[in-house]
Amino acid sequence: MTTIKDIAQAVGVSCTTVSNVIHGRAGRVSAETIALINETIDKLGYVPNMSARSLVSSSSKVIGMISHLASNKKESFVEDPFHSAFIGSLERTLRENGYYLMVRTVETTSDLLAFLRNWNVDGLFCTGVFQDEFFDALSGLNIPIVLIDSYVTHPNMCNVGLEDYKGGYTATKYLIEKGHKNIAFASPSIRERGVVYERFLGFKDALAEANVPFHPEFVFEQELDVETTISLGKNLANRTDISAVFATADILAAGIISGLQQSGKKVPDDISVIGFDDINLCQLTFPQLTTIHQDAPLKGKLAVNFLIDQLENTPIKEREIILPIHLVERNSVKSIT
Repeated sequence: MTTIKDIAQAVGVSCTTVSNVIHGRAGRVSAETIALINETIDKLGYVPNMSARSLVSSSSKVIGMISHLASNKKESFVEDPFHSAFIGSLERTLRENGYYLMVRTVETTSDLLAFLRNWNVDGLFCTGVFQDEFFDALSGLNIPIVLIDSYVTHPNMCNVGLEDYKGGYTATKYLIEKGHKNIAFASPSIRERGVVYERFLGFKDALAEANVPFHPEFVFEQELDVETTISLGKNLANRTDISAVFATADILAAGIISGLQQSGKKVPDDISVIGFDDINLCQLTFPQLTTIHQDAPLKGKLAVNFLIDQLENTPIKEREIILPIHLVERNSVKSIT
């Protein structure tokens, strides 16, 4: 792992000068040298040893919540009601244990390194993590890390996940049992070894089990912002070959329902819709949304428990918890059998 000494030797300055730049004490350092040090830090991938820093200074009591999900420039990920409920649970449970929460979207490895250079966090929660360069950077850190809904693993990290495959399978089987065979799948981008991918596999397997053909043209991938989800609903209103939609997030399902209704279609009389998450919004849509339930507050609480156990060096027997799902039947799906 790159050290301050490596940076100093590469730039041709003292370790003290590099340390002062890293910690914002560069009053006597020229702008040219500061720029060169920062450039070298990024080039060599330097990450401070947070554990060593904590020995010098007391714990910051700050925990970072990093979203590495694909960015939507129109909205923040915390605007998704599910993430809001989850982050609310994180903050509440951390606060009860004397810690503070910092929320940050971090898109690239260099953004991650810059974040860690500037903030002395005691640990991290990370969502949207895949097997890539970003995960490699996380793997080299010396702080407790809890992954959220991750399908990549590391022996020093914990993970709180969900029965995503079962959720996709259960939602699709329910629609099939209601007589639907022309079922659309709506989701954010489907990326292998991710949450949406697992739900997609469950969707396809439920179709195959019931001998219902899979139609690639019935798969719709798009962002979760309000405008885009409503637009998808309007597009679906023009389709006569689809009788039901499985949306992998309730916020997406709600937008689809709105778009369908704005186009003169009735849910579920003209088209059925089922969602995923069971957020409070499900009971505010008209009709109320049938969905797959997951417990966002419990997910947050368990993630904090994992992190505190690591901070306190408490032995952890199992580093992964997979939470169950179940179907919540309301009024947005019609039987056509």
